[in-house]
Amino acid sequence: MTQALEGIRVIDFTHDQAGPSCTQMLAWLGADVIKIERPPHGDRARRLWNMDNPDLDSFFFLLLNSNKRSTVINLRTEEGKEIARRLIKSADIVAENLGPGVMERLGLGWEAVKALNPRAIYASVKGFGSYGPYSGFKCFEPVAQATSGAMSVTGEAGGPPMVNGANIGDSGTGMHLTIAILAALVQRQSTGRGQLVEVAMQEAVLNLTRVKYTQTLANRKPLERTGNRSATGGWSDLLRCAGNGSNDYVYIIIPPDNPEMFEAMTDVIGRPDLRNDDSFATPAARARNGAALTAEIERWTSGREKREVMKAFAGRGIVCGAVLDTAEVLADPHLRERETIFDLEHPTRGRFSVIGCPVRLSDSPVTAKRAPLKGEHTEDILRSLAGYTADEIRRLRESNVI
Repeated sequence: MTQALEGIRVIDFTHDQAGPSCTQMLAWLGADVIKIERPPHGDRARRLWNMDNPDLDSFFFLLLNSNKRSTVINLRTEEGKEIARRLIKSADIVAENLGPGVMERLGLGWEAVKALNPRAIYASVKGFGSYGPYSGFKCFEPVAQATSGAMSVTGEAGGPPMVNGANIGDSGTGMHLTIAILAALVQRQSTGRGQLVEVAMQEAVLNLTRVKYTQTLANRKPLERTGNRSATGGWSDLLRCAGNGSNDYVYIIIPPDNPEMFEAMTDVIGRPDLRNDDSFATPAARARNGAALTAEIERWTSGREKREVMKAFAGRGIVCGAVLDTAEVLADPHLRERETIFDLEHPTRGRFSVIGCPVRLSDSPVTAKRAPLKGEHTEDILRSLAGYTADEIRRLRESNVI
């Protein structure tokens, strides 16, 4: 069976996370993604968070680069730039997330790519976009969260702003870029032309945060942090469960417009009397007296394992979830059965758990492949796509171009 993006070629100049998360999604969906890495170490992500063995590719890199091919090309040389130009001529998509102005200084910016290949879609991630007062500033994940409003609404009431643990600035931007690329591919079918596709990290996180702006639009005041409590008039909180672990909790939400969930919850814990308690009888009362309600429910949950609590509540239609730590998630039977998490062999890392594609298409199944070794496919790609002979490739290697 073919895949949705089979026949689409991506020349991938991205590194770290925001760009690679996008090109990984394209690769999962069937595109031929060719990483252009820099000598001598390749994508800097190969060495990021590599505490266990600095001589091997990091799990950070391995989790973001499956299903891709790798070349190592020295773009500081004219010969390296010529290789890139030849590859771009065969591309459907050119992706980059280098610093402001870097691709232009290499002679590989949008205008240059458009002249080489008018059908190419040029996909670019920048921290703050290509114009505007902040456009020359660099950006990492926490900065995107800070400048989009996301950090200001994350944290405990009365406490400082906090960084969200999920990588909404990097991988969130990557998913926005994927959407834009797919739209550009569809438009190219009618226009015959590629186009510039740009996503700014600040704006991607702002888009993911936009519902938090409803209160400010209504009263012109900044939204205050509420920790784990609901800001929508309902009741929600973390409930301590049995065990002394830092993640032995279940998170539960009782929306204001779903009173049947509150009734079901009181049945589960054997406390129907709470329905008639003036402190908890209405959504507004539960919101006002949230700490007291949490204490009443924890009399029941604190003696039970979190998965047991989750099963009991969820089985009655109550919205809840056990707080699974990263080790528990990798072993989670639900994710294992769905093959979202599975084990894969790697030539240097051996067998380890992989987080796979979260998107499922009935006619485009994903076959997972390991991330490439640094420069693993350089010679094959130069020969088959860029038209170099064996002697030319040997001279390029001797000259440290590849």
